[in-house]
Amino acid sequence: MGFKKFSLLLGGRLVLIMLALLGLTYLYTLPGYLASTVLAFSVVSVLTFEMINFVSKTNAEVTRFLDAARYADFGQRFNFHGLGAGFGELGETFTDILKRFQLARADQETELRHLKALIEHVPAPLISIKADGQLVLWNNAARRLFGSAHVTRLPDLGQFGADFEKEVTKIKAGQRRLVDFIVDGTEQRITLAATQVNIGGHIERLISLQDIQSELDAAQLQAWQDLVRVLTHEIMNSITPVASLAKTAADLVDDASSQITDHPEVVEELGDVKDAVTTVARRSDSLMQFVSSYRRLTRLPPPEKTVFRLDELFKDVAQIAAQDWDEKALSLVTDVMPEKLDVHADRDMLEQILINLLQNAEQALGDCKSATVWLKADISKRGRVVVSVADNGPGIPAEIAKKIFVPFFTTKREGSGVGLALTRQVMIAHGGAVSVAEREGGGTKFSLTF
Repeated sequence: MGFKKFSLLLGGRLVLIMLALLGLTYLYTLPGYLASTVLAFSVVSVLTFEMINFVSKTNAEVTRFLDAARYADFGQRFNFHGLGAGFGELGETFTDILKRFQLARADQETELRHLKALIEHVPAPLISIKADGQLVLWNNAARRLFGSAHVTRLPDLGQFGADFEKEVTKIKAGQRRLVDFIVDGTEQRITLAATQVNIGGHIERLISLQDIQSELDAAQLQAWQDLVRVLTHEIMNSITPVASLAKTAADLVDDASSQITDHPEVVEELGDVKDAVTTVARRSDSLMQFVSSYRRLTRLPPPEKTVFRLDELFKDVAQIAAQDWDEKALSLVTDVMPEKLDVHADRDMLEQILINLLQNAEQALGDCKSATVWLKADISKRGRVVVSVADNGPGIPAEIAKKIFVPFFTTKREGSGVGLALTRQVMIAHGGAVSVAEREGGGTKFSLTF
């Protein structure tokens, strides 16, 4: 209805201008009507100007509306009531359209924020690789995985292992890969899953990375615990009566020897029997103690975590494990960075682990000159607390380093193979990891990552 009124008003103005032009033409042809001609010309000019102004106001407001829609300036308002009939409805229509645009944009932004929040909290790291090799880290999990490392292009992945970079580069949509991921000197197992995304004609690969090392460690640990539990149970059931009978036989031989004093040859043979039985009893006791030590692997209590300063822990550990190192020409260097660094862990368990590692380092150094052990704590690139024990000893061969955390494995003549296996179990219980590597400059370095 308003637009019809606008058309009528515009048509009326055109009719008036045409009538004024006809009057002006008529008066111009008549002699002696100069004043009337000038007046008619003035009327035509005024009517023409008024119509141009009438149309220009409408065009200006339409242009303002289109600019507001183009640049998403939803704060614009249109009030045309002062322009005459019909313009009020036009202004209300423009304002309503912008409000609808504003609501639609607000809904889109809300949905976008919701999707971003979901992606940010997805536990699996998500990265995308564009056609030019550019990398985008999409969520917190991805940023935590790579830590403070600069990762913007495919070659940047080489710092986490050549195999990792190679597999990420060549993986295709729909494929899955199991790769090694090296960070902070620790090797982890990660699964890659890729898909292809086409957005606005630009194709990129979306890759999810799942750190399964903790699951693998937990499964392996559970398998070892089940095996040790079965073995210790069966061995104890078998060896206990052997040890008891051996001790009983030794006592019976003693009684028989005391009663047969007039037959030296029998007493001598009974002495040989006693030695054999005593040896069986002694070895049975040793085996029972050996098996009992392994039971600790299946009876480790859950850690009672508290927050404590690492420099204070290092001081206590040094007093226990390294109190006589000066006499042995051994040096202990401790360093905590930052100075007041703390950790959330079971203090007693961590203290025992560090004492064991320091004792292992002491044994490894042996007669080394300038023998030194470094006990350090710092924060890794991924923001995790790392406690390390390093020495400048002969080091551990690569083939042995792969086995030292396996229960029952030991290179020591009197070792039980429990210490490092127990260390690994404690770290898994803390949600962390333990690793061994060659120290720069020679020697061995154990790292506890929390």
